Amino acid sequence: MTEPILKVAVPSPLYQPLDYLPPRGSDAAALRPGQRLRVPLGRREVVGVLVGVAGESAVGGGRLRRAVELLDAEPLLPADVLDMLRWAAAYYCHPPGEVHVAALPVLLRRGRPARPRVAGLWRLTPEGAALDPAAIGRRAPRQAALLAALGAAPAGLAAEALAGDGPSPLPVLRAMAAKGWVEQVAVPPAPSEAGGDWPEPSPEQREAIDAIHAALGGYQAFLLEGVTGSGKTEVYLQAIEAVLAQGRQALVLVPEIGLTPQLVRRFRRLGAPVALLHSGLSEGERLNAWLAARSGEARLVLGTRSAVFVPLAEPGVFVIDEEHDASYKQQDGFRYSARDLLVWRARRLGVPVVLGSATPSLESLHNARRGRYHRLHLPRRAGGARPPRMRLLDVRGQPMDEGLSAGLVEAMHRHLGAGGQVLLFLNRRGFAPAFLCHDCGWLAECPRCDMPLTFHRVAGRLQCHHCDSRQAVPVQCPACGSPDLRAVGAGTERVEAVLRERFAGVQLLRIDRDTMRARGALEAGLARARSGEAKILLGTQMLAKGHHFPGVTLVGILDADQGLFSADFRAPERMAQTIVQVAGRAGRAERPGEVLIQTHHPEHPLLQQLVRGGYPAFAEAALAEREAARLPPFGQLALLRAEAPRRADARAFLDAARASAEALAAEGVQLWGPVPSPMERRAGRYRAQLLVQAPTRAQLHAFLSAWVEPLAALKSARRARWSLEVDPGDTY
Repeated sequence: MTEPILKVAVPSPLYQPLDYLPPRGSDAAALRPGQRLRVPLGRREVVGVLVGVAGESAVGGGRLRRAVELLDAEPLLPADVLDMLRWAAAYYCHPPGEVHVAALPVLLRRGRPARPRVAGLWRLTPEGAALDPAAIGRRAPRQAALLAALGAAPAGLAAEALAGDGPSPLPVLRAMAAKGWVEQVAVPPAPSEAGGDWPEPSPEQREAIDAIHAALGGYQAFLLEGVTGSGKTEVYLQAIEAVLAQGRQALVLVPEIGLTPQLVRRFRRLGAPVALLHSGLSEGERLNAWLAARSGEARLVLGTRSAVFVPLAEPGVFVIDEEHDASYKQQDGFRYSARDLLVWRARRLGVPVVLGSATPSLESLHNARRGRYHRLHLPRRAGGARPPRMRLLDVRGQPMDEGLSAGLVEAMHRHLGAGGQVLLFLNRRGFAPAFLCHDCGWLAECPRCDMPLTFHRVAGRLQCHHCDSRQAVPVQCPACGSPDLRAVGAGTERVEAVLRERFAGVQLLRIDRDTMRARGALEAGLARARSGEAKILLGTQMLAKGHHFPGVTLVGILDADQGLFSADFRAPERMAQTIVQVAGRAGRAERPGEVLIQTHHPEHPLLQQLVRGGYPAFAEAALAEREAARLPPFGQLALLRAEAPRRADARAFLDAARASAEALAAEGVQLWGPVPSPMERRAGRYRAQLLVQAPTRAQLHAFLSAWVEPLAALKSARRARWSLEVDPGDTY
């Protein structure tokens, strides 16, 4: 009997699955799409995903290689996930092997068994409990300390708790386990927090909840547009409650890790087992959560971008919180949009999907206009809270104290004196964005990027925020020898220093990537902010999204001009969304809120539209501009990027790519470039790009499907690293 041919998606740049013979001794009937196989690839072995079984192969002459091992008795990836991955590989013009592997947790990509890892609680065995730590301490002090700590905690302790501020105790614990003194046990499930009184929905919330309830059991996409503080999460909760009552699961995507802890607390009210999926977890924790979602043990799955791929046993509803957020777009490798993939998956499965935002993306607003999304509107804040009063502060010609105007400082004193909290937003970390010589003008620049180095005073270094290159701070100018070196501009570190001088004795909390690196630091910081312990909150984007700080009555945006003048056509939209989102942190309780926006361009149309008409007025104007320029969502884009150690090699590849594209003579397709990228040199490589524009998605993909595979065959492709991004999130 002829052996079946296995179609395996392997992690490689190939645009087709590879053909293999079944592993020796395997049962052909047991081979099904969605299983993992260990297969030979060149001189190594890799883990791939079985995507099909065929009767014959185009590879003849006995040249087919045999798969080494079948790793799963049952398919790990169900049919709906496989369909989504197949569609995504075609839509985003990405090699299918890399797409399929991206859907698996890292441990499964490495071929580890698909079974949960025991959670990390350690406790004494009866033999260990009978030991005297003092008797052991002389020859094994670490073992003695662990015996004493575990003796005081009969239920067990996690390894992290046993470590404290010292080194990991795992090697010592494993040695003790080999002696039979300790054992590892599963963490008991957290007690349910279900019960209590549910808040009475507002009429608008009730209308939204009822609409979603009516759609359960079939596909419908909802755009839940609600002003900040309007209670969108409450709509999610009551919609999910009905799904759980039907015995089905819910998947909720959030844009940032920082939003997951507070949402978990609120979702625990449902009393359902929750699985978390985000990059802050260990590989074992992610595997456990992924398997719990796949088995149906987890009824509610809460995760960031990559959670879009998680298998679900009984999907019932999908939610995308802050659907406008750029974090949903993967920026390297397989460049997918989690938002768009989840909408596709909802349609495939026949379940409703809710896209929530106070500042919806222009694409989603366009879809609502065209009837693809059912628009639900929450125009008022929950609980009677009033929207904050927004005002522009013209700082032209005004004295500034490290980025703080006199008007903003006066308002801070007023709000703090009244018992309120103040939130200051500056999306620039470090002490200063530039470091230069006052005598000759020398500027400290990154040796690998076309950008100045950022001065970090506390760490005592100059650092590139693009490639992470670091240098010691010079004591004299390398160009002229002058000691008059100055930090120019203000970052969060510099603003913090002046705030501590100006507001001595007032509790201040800075939240950015530099202060929140340690595990658990962000959650602890946000807890201080919510409790009101910290009276002044200073931070970057980490403070802007979705957080509920009931005590904040004043928001100050220190530099609103950063996004006003950019080469990226999406920059105005992103800037408007950021301003509105940050402003929404003010006045969310009973006290009214005030928002002050410092700017050198108070007459700018974007700022005027936001202050006078809010985000809806801006969106209307922005959509009209996009339509006139035939930019998304009124036209379709793809961006071909190339980079190489030599500028000429990147440009040569794109020139050849353009010639290849022109030979196809695709109807309606326009090519723009190639041109250098806005930041031409990054991490020591020169970057250039070629933009592809088409009126419709069908025209764009008809062209891309004929163009993308031949690109790899170009001779110039050997000297450049290239990538193709469909629906680019930015043009950098």
